[in-house]
Amino acid sequence: MSLYRETTGQGPDVALLHGWGLHGGVFAALAAALAERFRVHAIDLPGHGRSPWAKGAADLEGLARQVAAHLPAECRLLGWSLGGMVAVRLATLYPERVPALVLIGTSPCGARRRDWPHGLDATLLAGMATRLGRDWRATVQEFVSLEVRGEENPLATLRELRQRLYEHGAPSTAALAAGLEVLSATDLRPELPRVRARTLVIGGEYDRLAPPAALAALAALVPGARLEMIARAAHAPFLSHRARVESLLGEFLATS
Repeated sequence: MSLYRETTGQGPDVALLHGWGLHGGVFAALAAALAERFRVHAIDLPGHGRSPWAKGAADLEGLARQVAAHLPAECRLLGWSLGGMVAVRLATLYPERVPALVLIGTSPCGARRRDWPHGLDATLLAGMATRLGRDWRATVQEFVSLEVRGEENPLATLRELRQRLYEHGAPSTAALAAGLEVLSATDLRPELPRVRARTLVIGGEYDRLAPPAALAALAALVPGARLEMIARAAHAPFLSHRARVESLLGEFLATS
C-alpha cells in the first residue's frame, strides 16, 4: 500500500504525523517553516486524506509499520494526538531510525482508567464510535470542536481546522472507527521508558483531550524528555500559537 506524502525542503529528514480525522495538510504552515532547514515529509495516515485504507492498519502497530515503510532510513518524527501515539510506537519498534521525537497534544493513554484519571471518558469515545455509522461528518466535526475548547481564540483555530478537513478528500469510515479504537484502547505507559530518541513534549495549558497532567506524566516516563506547555493553548498549539511552537521545534530539531 502506498501512503500519500508531500515532501518539501532540504536537510535532515522530519516526518509529520497528523491527528484523527485529518491529514498531512493540517501541517501546511508548519511544514513550510521547517522546510527552510529540513526535508519535511507530511504524511496522510492510512485511510485519511489521499492515503488508501488497509486492514493491516487497524491497530497501533499496524499503523506504525505502514508509516515506517514510507519513511527515510533515519528520520526525526513529529506526531500530533493520534499521530503522536503512532510516533511513539515507531520510536520503540525502530529505535535506530528515530533520533528525535516531538509529541504534540499526545496522551499516553487516551481513555480514562482506574489508574489514569487524565483520559477521555470511555462513554464519550464509545458514543462517538456509535455515531460514526450514522453521520461520520458530524462526528468528525464534534471531535474537531473538542480540539479547540478552552483556547483563548478558539474560533480562528476551529475555522482553520474545518477549512482543512476535506482538502485531501474524505477519510475512510473504517479508518475513523479504527482510530477511535486506538485512542480508546492504547496505553503507552509501559513502553515509554524504552524510548531512546531525544524527546520534546509540547502541550496546551487548556487542552481538554490531552490535559497538562497527561503530558507531564508522559514526559516523566520518557528518559530525558523535555516538557513545554503553551499558555492559553488547547489541543492544536501548532495552529493557535504558531510562532512559539516553530521556535521550539527549530531549536530542538536542529540539535538532534
